[in-house]
Amino acid sequence: MLVGPGKWVVLIVVLLVLFSYRKLPDMSRSVGRSLRIFKGELRGLGENDVRTKATAPSKRGPLGSPTRQTHPTTDDRTGESS
Repeated sequence: MLVGPGKWVVLIVVLLVLFSYRKLPDMSRSVGRSLRIFKGELRGLGENDVRTKATAPSKRGPLGSPTRQTHPTTDDRTGESS
């Protein structure tokens, strides 16, 4: 199902009839602005991810071994903290 030149002409005529020739430039301009904003936001998300990874504290100790976390232990039999 290829779109040939005849189908493009019909599509353009239908768009002109539906949206009128005055609204089409405004619509295409707003779509272009929206795409630019969307692309900018996507770039910003990528930059934030890089910054977050660079500044995130590591949960690894020296030589990549996990750090020990100290938690108060409870005696399972009595439920008291030791």
